[in-house]
Amino acid sequence: MALDDAAVLDGAAVRRWCRLAAEALGRTRAEIDALNVFPVPDGDTGTNLHLTVLAAADALDEPPGGADPWRTLAQGALLGARGNSGVILSQVFRGLADVLAGLEAPPDGVVFAAALDHASVLARGAVEHPVEGTILSVLAEAATACAAASGTGLAAAARAASAGARHALRRTPGQLDVLARSGVVDAGAAGLCVVLDALVAVVTDEYPERYEVPPRTAGTPAAAGRVPAPQGFGYEVMYLLDAPDDAVHTLRERLDGLGDSLVVVGGDGLWNVHVHVDDAGAAIEAGMAAGRPHRIRVTYLDAAEDGPHAPHTGRAVIAVTAADGLAALFEESGARVVRREPGAVPPLAVLAEAILAAGDEVAVLPNEPEVLALAEAAAERARDGGARIAVVPTKASVQGMAALAVHDPLRRFAEDVIEMTRAAGATRFGHLEVAAQEAVTSAGLCRPGDVLGLIEGDVATIGEDLAAVARDVLDRMLAGGGELVTLIPGRHAPPGLAAGLEDHLRRRRPDAEVGVYDGDQERYPLLIGVE
Repeated sequence: MALDDAAVLDGAAVRRWCRLAAEALGRTRAEIDALNVFPVPDGDTGTNLHLTVLAAADALDEPPGGADPWRTLAQGALLGARGNSGVILSQVFRGLADVLAGLEAPPDGVVFAAALDHASVLARGAVEHPVEGTILSVLAEAATACAAASGTGLAAAARAASAGARHALRRTPGQLDVLARSGVVDAGAAGLCVVLDALVAVVTDEYPERYEVPPRTAGTPAAAGRVPAPQGFGYEVMYLLDAPDDAVHTLRERLDGLGDSLVVVGGDGLWNVHVHVDDAGAAIEAGMAAGRPHRIRVTYLDAAEDGPHAPHTGRAVIAVTAADGLAALFEESGARVVRREPGAVPPLAVLAEAILAAGDEVAVLPNEPEVLALAEAAAERARDGGARIAVVPTKASVQGMAALAVHDPLRRFAEDVIEMTRAAGATRFGHLEVAAQEAVTSAGLCRPGDVLGLIEGDVATIGEDLAAVARDVLDRMLAGGGELVTLIPGRHAPPGLAAGLEDHLRRRRPDAEVGVYDGDQERYPLLIGVE
């Protein structure tokens, strides 16, 4: 029997392919990272592709009972996708799964070629502004070459896809000016070639000693009409999003207006969102308007720049607050505090100067929705001095405390910001407030003197007794689960409020750990956090 006739891409082969691709990307990760100049030269494309495929391989190692391996591959990659190229590759796997999942027999060359073509179309459609000379154009040529050879068997089709991708990869510097100037091929496309080479190895049972990644060469003169690399966006924002399909179109429009490198992949209510922006908080808020963002990652884009840089002065966290007790809590946790007046934001120049003076790696905790945009503007001003600055989108002091609790100055800065953002995002926040005037709220009409119980900015309940409203808010916040409750009584909290709530929790939720801290805040009798 000819080798092409013997080639099979069944469930076991899919698992071998994914594991081999993860291993191959692990071996070539540093070489691919060194090619990374587009869309930003942050040197992590190989790492991101490796982590994406590794997540898919891990999912295939422990698939849900009865799950199709192609669907498991796509789902694992979607959940674990990292970076621009990783998100696109996850959509490639989804495209393959759309065609190949549930087949009664393993695919032949014709069916696999159709699947690869569908994957190419789907991946291109996920990118808001596709650029030639990238993983998208290399994937398209791989699909075309695969189709041309598909009638001669699966192995021949796989070989043709790999060869077509390699041919297209060599052409990428002629399509994208930033690649030509830097003397590199596209990093994401180079990673795709490694993945396709691993596929050939599995279906032919011929394993190469090494996987080729073209090295950097001398730059070539720029050609007219090429697309320049976008510049000026400070953060990569990624999150998974639970949202209906019809909400994604509006989300795309909002995110496209905020930044670039926008890729939204997924479907059936679960999406992976990737965008480069200056305002990380606005990108996350756009996701909140569309559905429920989670696994939020905010990474400062550490692009290499020419010019002077600030001297190395270490890493710092800046927390903004108006209350003496909260300021003391943040300082005890290692943060530097910028004070603001109750109900106001700090002056932009004051916050920018504090950021610049803090260190060359600074994470900022705004701790109020009104301060978030100002913190982004202050960070942008301070970046002119060469510091690496990330604004963690904390909208409440309890989120800032959760972020500080996981802060680790020994981690890489980007990883530290990711962990702080994740901890803040996992913390629901609420507070009590006394109405000053009559108003219509989401919980009904309130009158002066009424106690308002708010959860994440929305009025959830109205009552006359602080303790009763606080219990109601706590019960609502814990209805969806929670392991740690933080209570921060304010300056005007009645005596015994926190103790009464602790007693209530011991009866209703004995499994929850409770922490009580004196915040001394003026406006809110009680702040609540649930993690």
